[in-house]
Amino acid sequence: MTRKGALLVGVATSIAVCGCEGYTEMKDDTQLSTEVDSERVSKEESHLTQTADPFALEAGDCFDDTAMGINEVSEVPEVPCLLPHDNEVYALFELPSGDFPGDEEVEASAALGCYERFADAIGKNYEESELDFLAMHPTEASWTQISDREVVCLAYHMEYQKLTGSILGSGR
Repeated sequence: MTRKGALLVGVATSIAVCGCEGYTEMKDDTQLSTEVDSERVSKEESHLTQTADPFALEAGDCFDDTAMGINEVSEVPEVPCLLPHDNEVYALFELPSGDFPGDEEVEASAALGCYERFADAIGKNYEESELDFLAMHPTEASWTQISDREVVCLAYHMEYQKLTGSILGSGR
């Protein structure tokens, strides 16, 4: 049963049980849709203070820059994608195993991998997009201590405007 159907059944039941007479406000689809959207956004706003483990991020996760580390990230301030946010994960991939190849090689491989995955994930070539990307990649410490090889590709607005909604397949 839809929310509108449940509301109508509830109103009809209260009139029948109470024997009430008088004015019962009926809401049209637009009012119900607005209330449902407002309720969903309110629930999502209540999750604004959540932080996510950067090792558990998935494509489609959104988060803000605030409170993130500059060089090493231990948590990210997760935000529902329906609300304004700074970044969205659009791809993840693993670097080859082996000895740590050095910071410059890791950075170059991570950037190239994110670039190569950009168009498929976003729906527009990087050179034509209003979005830019950043590659979160393993540090030497995470590479050697916990065998971290994962690169997380993040998209953000080139002019640092907040994103609203998912950028995956958006053609932005």
